[in-house]
Amino acid sequence: MKLQHLDVKYKTVLVRVDFNVPLSPEGKVMDDERLRRALPTICYLLKEEAKVVLMSHLGRPQKKKLPNGQVDVPKFTLRQIVPSLERLLDMPISFAKDCGGPDSTQKASHLRPGEILLIENTRFDPGETKGEEKFAKKLAKLGDCFVNDAFGTAHRAHASTAIVARFFPKSCKAMGFLMEEELRQGAKVLHDADKPFTLILGGAKVSDKIELIQAFLPKVNHLIIGGGMAFTFVKALGGFVGDSIVEEDKIPLARSLVEQAKERNVQLHLPHDVVAANAFSETAEKELMPVERIPPGWMGLDIGPKSLSIFGQVILQSRTLLWNGPMGVFEMPPFAGGTFGMAEFVAQATDHGAYSLIGGGDSAAAVKQSGLANKVSYISTGGGAMLQYLEGKTLPAVEALNV
Repeated sequence: MKLQHLDVKYKTVLVRVDFNVPLSPEGKVMDDERLRRALPTICYLLKEEAKVVLMSHLGRPQKKKLPNGQVDVPKFTLRQIVPSLERLLDMPISFAKDCGGPDSTQKASHLRPGEILLIENTRFDPGETKGEEKFAKKLAKLGDCFVNDAFGTAHRAHASTAIVARFFPKSCKAMGFLMEEELRQGAKVLHDADKPFTLILGGAKVSDKIELIQAFLPKVNHLIIGGGMAFTFVKALGGFVGDSIVEEDKIPLARSLVEQAKERNVQLHLPHDVVAANAFSETAEKELMPVERIPPGWMGLDIGPKSLSIFGQVILQSRTLLWNGPMGVFEMPPFAGGTFGMAEFVAQATDHGAYSLIGGGDSAAAVKQSGLANKVSYISTGGGAMLQYLEGKTLPAVEALNV
């Protein structure tokens, strides 16, 4: 159900948002993009005079326990989000020190229309990631209606994302505006892409992108592969890649994908040259060399200028662009040129009328760092969720809203 069709007036609406934002050691929000992307849904509910209870996870506290076995509450508490949220909404936000416990239950029951309560990190309860119904039922009691606007976690069947929806009838649950927009943008490249259509893939591993490649080979005209995953393909084609990252067990698969691309008349573009280094370090000695002739002791950490130029020409001739994964180790300035250069070409193509979807994760971070975030068509907030959606898989949190 769409949010506009949900009757929320004077009701308490439990909203799953994605406030898993980066924090400084002092607990300050370093990037409030995810908070901003949740504002349209929150503001709509306030305008409709709903009482709003927000819940989210932050980090992985259950995996980073203190020596006594307890989770590190100061490091992962959502209380740290409150000042930034209050500034963005220009209103006070109440905070509950538990999630589904006495404090959140009491504070949710005393909310008035137009007020907001943020409850504590859902991952403080081990039942969250286990998808426990007992924990989900406690959360469900906090609201009359449920709205899921956390697309970044839609691929996880956690208690606060998918399981909690079971405790609301279909007429009392809906997706938020961000969730709806993410699905709409993803559907554009899945079902309504203008040709030529180019899929740009990077990142470290072929294994992470196998299903995406197989899903899109029947749809695309060009497949550009960069990043660490390119070396598995280069080695599969007989090249020497030195100490570059390679998934040896995926070499037969890479050969198969090359053949599948040929059979479908998809133009496969691999790097021609790379910026190689003699150590995985930004202070390492670096040298430009052919991708298929990297000597032992050296590793490719970015695409070179020839590769960038050739890839760029393909991008500029495209009408639809889907990009998932960086071209190199862009976190290190000496190896960021290829990724940022690709962002420039994608921005130019978009300016010339192409549709460009940046599929979340590292590629989204790279485009933001390049300063070109407002020059592409859409940047997804959910790397894993968008990847799974584009692969044609069901997203548990979305499915749970439909039953």
